[in-house]
Amino acid sequence: MDRNKEGWISGFVGVLIFSGSLPATRVAVADFDPVFLTVARACIAAILGAALLLILRQKRPDRSHLPSLGIVSLGVVIGFPLLTALALRHITSAHSIVLIGLLPLTTAIFGVMRGGERPQPAFWIFSILGGCLVAGFSLLQGFSASPIGDLLMLGAILLCGLGYAEGAKLSRRLGGWQVISWALVFSLPVTAPLTLLTWPASLSGIALPAWLGLAYVSLFSMLIGFVFWYRGLALGGIAGVGQLQLLQPFFGLFWSALLLHEAVEWGMIVATLAIVGCVVGAKRFAGPSDAKAPLSLAPR
Repeated sequence: MDRNKEGWISGFVGVLIFSGSLPATRVAVADFDPVFLTVARACIAAILGAALLLILRQKRPDRSHLPSLGIVSLGVVIGFPLLTALALRHITSAHSIVLIGLLPLTTAIFGVMRGGERPQPAFWIFSILGGCLVAGFSLLQGFSASPIGDLLMLGAILLCGLGYAEGAKLSRRLGGWQVISWALVFSLPVTAPLTLLTWPASLSGIALPAWLGLAYVSLFSMLIGFVFWYRGLALGGIAGVGQLQLLQPFFGLFWSALLLHEAVEWGMIVATLAIVGCVVGAKRFAGPSDAKAPLSLAPR
């Protein structure tokens, strides 16, 4: 299979997995403290990642890789989960999912800044249009209704875009699953003590849905999703494949309606369909990054 197509398929699977993150977080923060949820999910994923690294005998990253791993940890291990968990105490998961439509634009910008990619000018038209559609929808839904929630989500999106771009760049040298696994392991000195400090006083009041939410964000959102996502970004290009995140609201709204019984208004559906069109346009003009031969993803 063409490496570019393989990258887009892998990225799509990653987005599909990530689309369940916000609904799962929304369920989990109903009973868990947001800080505990953030560090606990990272600890659980780190244990699994460390086991994979040991079993498959992966070489430790070079000293030169440590700054990039630090950025990945800050962006996707700590920053995004924490800020979204805090935001979801103020806004619904459906509202937050629509805001996530801004993530492809930030990922593309950091892909240029950190990954050295140079998409065609038309790419930016579609990317900015998709971002504007999402921002406009958010404003129409009532930004003033919860400015704290929206601002927390915007901060999360910025950190996440940086973590995605930096992780994709590093994946070309270390491999996709190795990057997220090492980032999780290196975060343990922070996440492990905080998990103990924020441990719930009693577990008896934690409902089953909250436990399932914690399990999902720990296993799928924090580890498995990144295996596909970083591989997709490294193979297909950060800016181009990153636009697949515009599809995430479509899947996320479905999960919110199905699992949380949240109202999904027609405006949300129309906005989502509009940004799907932006993905198609952005993919067409994502070169020259897509045209470049990507670096190897070994070791495996």
